[in-house]
This record gives sequence, C-alpha cells and structure tokens, in this order.
Amino acid sequence: MELDLGHMTVVVAGLGVSGRSLVEILRPRAHEVIAVDERKPDADLTSFDDIPWDRVDLVCTSPVFNPRTPFILEAGRRGIPVISEVELAWLMRVDNTRTGKPAPWIGITGTNGKTSTTEMTSAMLTACGLNAPAVGNIGKAVSHAALNADNDVLCVELSSFQLHFTYSLELDGAAITNIAADHLDWHGGIEQYAEDKSKVFDGARRVIAYNAQDERVTELAREAKTAEGCVDVGFTLAEPVAGQIGVKDGWIVDMAGVTGMPVGVEHRLAALADFPYLMEPDGTLYPHLVADALTAIVLVTALDVDLDTALAALKRFKPGGHRIEEVAALTDEDGSAIRFIDDSKATNAHAARASLSSFAPGSVVWVAGGLAKGGRFEQLVAEERDRLKAAVVIGVDQEPMLDALRTSAPDLPVAVIDPSDAATVMARAVDAAAAFASPGDVVLLAPACASMDQFTSYADRGDRFAAEAQRWVNAHGRD
Repeated sequence: MELDLGHMTVVVAGLGVSGRSLVEILRPRAHEVIAVDERKPDADLTSFDDIPWDRVDLVCTSPVFNPRTPFILEAGRRGIPVISEVELAWLMRVDNTRTGKPAPWIGITGTNGKTSTTEMTSAMLTACGLNAPAVGNIGKAVSHAALNADNDVLCVELSSFQLHFTYSLELDGAAITNIAADHLDWHGGIEQYAEDKSKVFDGARRVIAYNAQDERVTELAREAKTAEGCVDVGFTLAEPVAGQIGVKDGWIVDMAGVTGMPVGVEHRLAALADFPYLMEPDGTLYPHLVADALTAIVLVTALDVDLDTALAALKRFKPGGHRIEEVAALTDEDGSAIRFIDDSKATNAHAARASLSSFAPGSVVWVAGGLAKGGRFEQLVAEERDRLKAAVVIGVDQEPMLDALRTSAPDLPVAVIDPSDAATVMARAVDAAAAFASPGDVVLLAPACASMDQFTSYADRGDRFAAEAQRWVNAHGRD
C-alpha cells in the first residue's frame, strides 16, 4: 500500500511498547494521530466507541487485539486498512547510511525459540561488524529501528499476532522455528495460526530456514512463494540430508550448500562441544537451543559475512534469562547437586516438552502450571512421564494440569500449591519441590502456562523462582 501520511488521519490502537513508538514516529509525519487505549489515561481517546470513523484513513493496531475485535471489524466494514506496527515500519524504512538502500531484515517466527534465535542472529551479525539490533516482538520497537539510518540489518522477532496484520514484507532471511497449538483463541484455530506464521516466507529473497522435523512447517516452506533464487534450508536435530543443516557425530553439519560447499556435500562447521550453553554438564544436549543455533547459522548466510567470525560469536553466546538457566545449586560432599533450573519462558506445552526432554529420566521435579490459555497437557505429561520424579502445581488455573497428571501419570507424587496468596506462591512451590529432590535431581520451572495469573510476566515468575531457590540453598547448606 502507498503511504501519504501528510494527508492521513491514523488511529493507533493500544499504547504498549509498539503503540507508543508508533505515536512518536507518526505525530511529526501524519496529518492527525489519534491514540486509543481504554486503560491509559494519557491516550487521546479511552473508548473505541469514540473513534471519529468518518475522518480515519488508517488503523495501526496492537497485537493484543484479535481480528474479531469490534473496532477492527468496523474498520473493515468501512474499507479502512488495518495494519501492524511491523507493516508500518516496513513501509516507512529509510535508506541505510552505508549502502544508500533500506537495510535488509531477517525475520524469525514460530511457537517457540523465536527470541533465542533472534538474539543469536543479532550477536553473529554484530560480531561481523554490522549494526544489527534484535527488535520486534523481542521488546524493542521495530518502527524506531526501521527509521534509524545507522542500522545495517534488522533482526526481527515476529509474533503471529503481528504477522496477521502484515502484508508487504520481503525479508532477506526468514525462519519458522516450529508450530504447535498456541494462541488458538486469538487466531480462531491451528490452520489460521499456521497461515499467519507462514507470511514470514512470502517474498523472501535470499534464504528461508524451516524446521524439517515439523511436518506443518515443512509443508509451509514447500508452498512458500519466495523470490527467484531464494534457497530453502531445513534444519534438523538428526543427521542432515541434502538441503538440510543438522547434527552428525557431535558436529554441526551443513548439507544445504549455504556455507561454502556444494549441496549434498558434508561441511562440518563446528563441534557441539564448543558451544557450552547447548548442553548439560553430562553432555546431554538442550534440543531446542541446538535447533535455535542451527536456524541462526542458516539466517546469517543471507548476508555476505565471514562465517568463521559469526560462528565464533555463536560459541560465545549466552542465552537470555529464564531460558534453561541454572539459578541455584546445593552440592553435597561427593559433588552431586540438587540443581534449580529456570525455564520460565516455557509458556506452552511445546516449550515445556523441549525443556523436560533435556534431562535424565526420573530426575526432574517439575514446577508447572499457571494460566493455561485453554491448553491441555495430557500428551505432554504422557510423553515426558519418564523424566519426572514429582510435580508441583502452581497457578490459579490448576485443573488442566491436574487433570493431565491424574490421567497420564496417576502414580506421580504431586504437590498442589494453594493459589490464594500470590506473594508467597513461589516460596511455597520451591519448598515443596525441594522436599522431593535428592542430589542428582533437577528442580525445573518449565510451567507450560502463561504467568499473568499470579505474576506480572514470565520474567517476574523466573526471578522469583531464582530468589526462592537461592534462599532454599542458603538455608540448607553450601552453594
């Protein structure tokens, strides 16, 4: 679509991070900007019923509003375009100082692994001398970044919510990490959710990375309408075949021809042992972090950078907080430890499964539960039952998790934490979990649920778990 902002009245719906960024960049450029937020008294309007539709030309909506929200339906009825912050940022991007052309974008979406992959990609490109910030759903507004001429490339984490109202992207590198049932209430079903995710591939110019072990993602890659010359690369935790990057004999191996060898010729890039954050102390791999690293390697090949420099940066990378992070440990005289692991970012069953599968059978005291978002957990518990020693259930919405434990692990010891006092819930959960644990065990916070029922965010939940775990360790011996 063409933007003639100087003659347009733009409604900005929602004043979160992206909405405030939009207001800041649009106010000096648009004819009129009307910010609407029912919970923010500094908004121009605090009711969507008061929108002066007769003079509105464009609506920029926050990801919080689903497509069936009344004001979005009203805009559609009137023929007024509704777009995301990402779409506006793409349409408004400026020429890069160094090249004189708009900076390329690399976009990452998927149910899980978006943030780690985006951060890895940004770290690799930054090490290669590019100004390559991680932006988008990761918490930094993409609209501001797109208007900064000093940015050489944008590494953009894209949610399905953002992609739904995005139409024009032509990314140099694009990835879908995986697709599992999540946010189905927003999208209206798994097919609609997958369709929105697939938009990241549309028009991709240089390379797309897709999860070759995810049938739905593989099919989306097969059907993608990419630009001529764009290379499709599948990533896998298994031994790769031609057209894939994967793992063989403890090495990351490219068989797709994107790192300098012909397609189908094995190119050993780096030993997994050189990436300490990808594995447990006993050498067990964290599968989801390995997949994220493989994806990031594919994505940086979209740009002409030195691969050795990029791989060196990836080896030094440290995952962000609340992602398979050891936050406390009680070690006995023999060197065995009860370890407390924060994976609060595991907010759905798919992420929790990846987390649980990283640990030895029978070793996990699982702290689970929260806001279930309509999800069910019977399959998760059944598939990971062998990893579990016990479970501690938190959250206000406990029945879905308790139902799954009763159905799929009826013999598993379970402690249920009374949700009535949110201020002390994590202290009581840690105490209950530690009572089940012995040296060699892991107390794992991988809730499979959202956090907003008892915490302000998954980060707040993880921070409280870390604090209470350290309290317990301090009270019971040496760290």
